[in-house]
Amino acid sequence: MNMGNGFVDLFKQYYGVVIGVIAVVAVIIVFLVLRSAKKKKRSEAKQRFISDTETNELKGLLEKNDFYKCADRLYKRDPGKPMKAIVLNIEQFHSVNALYGREFGDQILSVICIEIRDFLIEQDGIACQMEADCFAIYCSTFVDARALLTRLENKLDMISTDTGIMLRMGVMPWKENTEPRQLVEQALFACNLARGQYDNRLIVFDESVREHEEHEQRLINDLSHTINNNEFIVRYQPKFDITVDPPRLKSAEALVRWVHPELGMIPPNDFIPLFERNGQIGQIDQYVWGEVARQIAQWREEYGVTIPISVNLSRIDVFDQTLDQTLDSIIKKNGLDASSLQLEVTESAYLENTQQFIGVIDSLRKKGFHIEMDDFGSGYSSPGQLSSLSIDVLKMNRALIKHFEYSKKDMQFVKQILEIAKSLGISVIAGGVETQEQLQLLKEYGCEMAQGYFLSPPLPPEDFALKYIEK
Repeated sequence: MNMGNGFVDLFKQYYGVVIGVIAVVAVIIVFLVLRSAKKKKRSEAKQRFISDTETNELKGLLEKNDFYKCADRLYKRDPGKPMKAIVLNIEQFHSVNALYGREFGDQILSVICIEIRDFLIEQDGIACQMEADCFAIYCSTFVDARALLTRLENKLDMISTDTGIMLRMGVMPWKENTEPRQLVEQALFACNLARGQYDNRLIVFDESVREHEEHEQRLINDLSHTINNNEFIVRYQPKFDITVDPPRLKSAEALVRWVHPELGMIPPNDFIPLFERNGQIGQIDQYVWGEVARQIAQWREEYGVTIPISVNLSRIDVFDQTLDQTLDSIIKKNGLDASSLQLEVTESAYLENTQQFIGVIDSLRKKGFHIEMDDFGSGYSSPGQLSSLSIDVLKMNRALIKHFEYSKKDMQFVKQILEIAKSLGISVIAGGVETQEQLQLLKEYGCEMAQGYFLSPPLPPEDFALKYIEK
């Protein structure tokens, strides 16, 4: 009887606690149910937005036009909701297709699409494939862009261990009263700024980027005036034969500089990529071709020697139907042989449309122009592919030379390039030589030519003549 009373007393003592625990558990259960219902409702709402649009059945992303329609509907439904835009691009994707085949390229695209889709599941966002190698995302500000980039890079590393696919990303944070299309356009601009920046693959659009955008727009507006007023100037960086001691002048490279009347000296990295992107680089190239041809002719007349000069030939130029006539006219006007004006093409331009490109290059070589591939080793190509290149001279990318004396991997790559090029009868130039150690190693490996600040910086024509011709 006393024991029974004890149980009753104990129950009375803890009755309140038990009721409290039950109440807390009930609240938690209700909260979880409501959150699940909210997620389900949000997912259903998201699906309703998408249901009226079409998706790519293989990849699960919206089509571009439907992406913008869906984003606009989301924005109009709740214009105050913080949303941001992310744009993702594959670096030099045309090179991937050219070197490894379209099937491999399609596999890369499919993996990216699937990973983006899976990343956005249960998150507040939509995505599309804007172009073959470009993807756009409109999502909640809580979506971690850096985490997505890392996730994609890790996934691609698993399936492309030998190619090292490189991605770049631009992010436009939420801005009040800014529609989705504007956010995406500014994210795209930020993404383009990351092109070639191997140590900074993600750029967020901020005030400094906005200022850069305005600066670029001013340069675009000033281009015609600049050409008409000869504000572009040409500097000449010597290329040396390093098989002899001391190194002997072999030829030179023309490098364009912009002296703006208000902005001063504008670095090439500020304007050349810009005009390559907007398709106006051809205007600058043709201006430089004319100036260089005139300078070669002037030196020949004054000193009785012809110094071959290499000039840039961009991908825009290569596919210009009037290229042959333009070059022929410049050569004829200055009384030069075609071999005096050497044409530099970048590795990436060569790989963009291989068959058509080879046809144009072969035609130029038959006319007597020497073709030099610039920046070899900066993209996805390998030494083994040199046999398929229609070129006379190969210039190794300066990034390979910069620290190659300390990197066994870069050193081996340089050796392979030199050995294969020699077996194919292709001359090799090492660009960006900055130290005596680099020069000595290149000599030991059998490199024939070199250029760089250790040997000589780019020079105005009068200084070039004084130092290397008037001897």
